[in-house]
Amino acid sequence: MIEYHYQTDFELENEEKYTEWLEKVVASEEYELDSLNYIFCSDEELLGINKQHLGHDYYTDIITFEYGEENVIFSDIFISIDRIKDNAVDLNLEVDEELRRVMCHGLLHMMGYSDKTEKEKVTMRGKENEKMEMFHVEQ
Repeated sequence: MIEYHYQTDFELENEEKYTEWLEKVVASEEYELDSLNYIFCSDEELLGINKQHLGHDYYTDIITFEYGEENVIFSDIFISIDRIKDNAVDLNLEVDEELRRVMCHGLLHMMGYSDKTEKEKVTMRGKENEKMEMFHVEQ
């Protein structure tokens, strides 16, 4: 089950389309979906979570919490809509495109992908691009 929680005035335009896409992403990596919560919040809220849980005193676009077992998605993914909007401007992207990339990025972390080294970053970006293409496939 995928649920969306809004702690700002932002809301996804078509939750059903996002859910179908994310379910395809999970299945494409041979994972099982238990529970996946996307929590859309402000910079300040995510900064508080970053300080409290990770000991980091800086803004970030996403923080993920995984509770599941191997090959099972049971996670909370917090996303700062403020960061998404700013990053989209900086990267000259539409906000929706940057949001999908970050949503996918968090989910890929839950499926074992990392981005700590340059090699891992290249792999992660390739997976993001592959999964982003799945959003545009007609049902």
